[in-house]
Amino acid sequence: MGVDYYNILKVSRNATEEDLKKSYKRLAMKWHPDKNAVNTKEAEAKFKQISEAYDVLSDSQKRQIYDLYGEEGLKSGLYPPPSSKDRDSGYGGGGAGFKFSPRDAEDIFEEFFGGMDGGSSGGGGGGELKKAAVMESKLACSLEDLYKGSKRKMKISRIVLDGSGKPATVEEVLSIHIKPGWKKGTKITFPEKGNHEAGAAPGDLIFIVDEKPHQVFKRDGNDLIINQKISLLDALTGKTLKILTLDGRDLTVTVSDIVKPGYEMMIQNEGMPISKEPGKRGDLRIKFDIKFPSRLTSDQKSDLRRVLGRTSG
Repeated sequence: MGVDYYNILKVSRNATEEDLKKSYKRLAMKWHPDKNAVNTKEAEAKFKQISEAYDVLSDSQKRQIYDLYGEEGLKSGLYPPPSSKDRDSGYGGGGAGFKFSPRDAEDIFEEFFGGMDGGSSGGGGGGELKKAAVMESKLACSLEDLYKGSKRKMKISRIVLDGSGKPATVEEVLSIHIKPGWKKGTKITFPEKGNHEAGAAPGDLIFIVDEKPHQVFKRDGNDLIINQKISLLDALTGKTLKILTLDGRDLTVTVSDIVKPGYEMMIQNEGMPISKEPGKRGDLRIKFDIKFPSRLTSDQKSDLRRVLGRTSG
């Protein structure tokens, strides 16, 4: 039979139009891609399936064909043409005359909610879609975590209602997949993993990425900045630097230009990964702090005058 639309919408095969609407509203709010920062692709797929299931089951003609011939029959049109009795009862053109064209998932959603901004009060949904308050929690990440990506297990505790509606505290361990390049403030939503309240849909749980300070690197958007001390001699004559990257590589950087105060060196593609453009990175910017000698002997001064005097101007 292919896809089971009744199962997708979590309704029985004799569900009424009201049952379908109620179930669609609840599931569409849960799986709308804008509400799922973690698994957006999975949410998009589920959201489309839910919308398609509602589109078919809420249309009496599509539902009748689906019940008789399944999803493949509905989409291919390979079902027997209806008898005259069927035609008289409003079965529709039937056979080759009926063409299945799925409606856009967002169009169906907007009919109910007037878009995401309409929230739970739009589309006549009213109180039945009221959600419990969102639970927010900070997720402290090291710069290494955000550079390489990491998997984190978080133990949470929340209130759920038992069968008789009494509140009880439960503990649960959630897996979070931190993607390379995520920034401070990134929100990771777990739909309906917050607290439950009587007469409301369960609230969402949201983790907000926070970035711990790093001893060596500072982040600036997609770039990384490092402050490098250098002696006056090296600033004038050049130096080879060794920089340990956030993923443990030894980066060799040759400084051949004369390092003047305020000079900044840029190494392309050695910054933070860009989460929305896999394979791309920002830049590494090296800022120099020139260490001047605290004192010079008279011989050193005369030597410097002799050497540097030739290059003056």
